[in-house]
Formats: sequence, C-alpha cells, structure tokens
Amino acid sequence: MSRVEIRAFFHEPTNTVSYLVWDRETRRAAIIDSVLDFDAKSGRTATLAAQALLDTAKAEALIIDWILETHAHADHLTAAPFLKRATGAKIVIGEHIKDVQAVFKTVFNLEDVTPDGAAFDRLVKDGERLPLGEAEIQVMHTPGHTPACVSYLIDDAVFVGDTLFMPDFGTARADFPGGDARTLYRSMRKLLSLPPATRIFLCHDYKAPGRDHYAWETTVAAERAGNIHVRDGVSEDEFVAMRQTRDKTLDMPALILPSIQVNIRAGELPPAEANGVRYLKLPLDAL
Repeated sequence: MSRVEIRAFFHEPTNTVSYLVWDRETRRAAIIDSVLDFDAKSGRTATLAAQALLDTAKAEALIIDWILETHAHADHLTAAPFLKRATGAKIVIGEHIKDVQAVFKTVFNLEDVTPDGAAFDRLVKDGERLPLGEAEIQVMHTPGHTPACVSYLIDDAVFVGDTLFMPDFGTARADFPGGDARTLYRSMRKLLSLPPATRIFLCHDYKAPGRDHYAWETTVAAERAGNIHVRDGVSEDEFVAMRQTRDKTLDMPALILPSIQVNIRAGELPPAEANGVRYLKLPLDAL
C-alpha cells in the first residue's frame, strides 16, 4: 500500500484539480495546484475552493508543509498566498519560473516583478527531494508546456500538472511563450519511463468526446498503451507535427491574462494603487 493518502478537489469553473497529499504515518501534507475563485465578469475573488482544502486538512489532523505549484498556470489563479497565511507552508515552484517571469514582466510591463523567483519561498530543480514526513517528494523537470513545468513524484504517484491529460484526451499545448512541442515529447517520455503501475494525477480534465464524466487519475501503463497523442509507437516527429498543427487551432485560455500576471507573483495580487484598489492589466495585441 502507498505510504501517502491523496485527496482530489475538482474546480469545475476552471476544470482544475487540486490535491491534498499526506504521509499516513506522520500526517505531514502538501497541497498541489490550488485555485483562487475568480469571476472575470465582475473582478471578484473568493477562497471557497482553497478553504475546502484547509477544512479537509483540519478534519484529517494534517500539518501542511508545502504548497506546490507545477508551473505558472494560464487557466486559473493560484490560492497559494491565502494557504500560506493559513498554514505557514512554503510556496514551491520550479527554478525556471525565472524565465517565465522575464517574458511576462515585459508583456504586462510589471514594475513590481523581478525575474529572480524571489516571490516564491523555494525554487526547486530536477532531481531535488523534499521531505513529506516519512515519504519524499521528488522533483522532475518536465518542460515543454512552459519552460518552468515540474512534476512531483511522491511514493507511487506523480503529479504532472498540464503536461499530460487522460489517455482519451491527449497532451498539453506547447504554443505558449517558451513552450516547445519537441521538449514536451521528451518530458512525457521521461514521465512514461516510470514503473508501469505508477499512478498519474492530472491538473485538468475537459471530458474527452464520448466520455460524460470528469477523470483525473490514470497510470503510466494506461498512458503508454492508449494516449491518443503520445502512446508507445508515436515518434517524436509525429508528435511534434500533430501538436504544432493542433495548437494553431486553439483559442487562448479564458483566464490567461489575469492568471499569468498573478501566478508569476506566486499568487499575490498586484499592489493597490493610490485609491486602494488593485488592478489587473489587459495588454492589447500582445499575445
């Protein structure tokens, strides 16, 4: 039996799955890819989704040590600062977030953002390990969707962010700034070289055609056998051609503009202006 317990929280407005993961023996825990509720029409924020994580942690008598981000998401705002204030846990992201900050600092002309990763408590690199009670979190750098994407291997489970989807849905797009389909293919093969029984936990699901329920857990074996984009036998060149063609047909995520400028700040909202109100920017003709 796995040493860790995993609880998934699905946020249907953004199709995002957040996770609460803990060591059964010591009750030390981590939160992965949290969501801040955000209504783009009104500009209102709320913490209902994040509070559900905290309520479960309290009910299970957990001590939250880490708030893990797989990357700077383009489809939802992270609730990491709210969770940090409630728990004292450290906010963690891959060290290449500095590259992402450098790009989007320019896109949004953000004077308060420095591309050094200092907004986060800890930057991690490929192969680094973090303690989780008697278990351990191993960092895997899995770029391609973005340069900063990491996956977190915890016991027999790996949390892959946006890199992979369910076998019937396929793989992540690779057309964001710094993204690269060839790099993505190699990252996915790295993940799929893990033992076949390794459980894969995804950050999103959109119900593939013909499937009427949401799903976010699969295995290395299932992905290798049946992923419609990257199953065994699909070559790198075949994947790159497919991915580049497909990406040209995709719209930008609905929340990319508010999400990125918040998430590269580790979830902190922009500084308040003289009237006490915080504002998000809407760059025109920039993406």
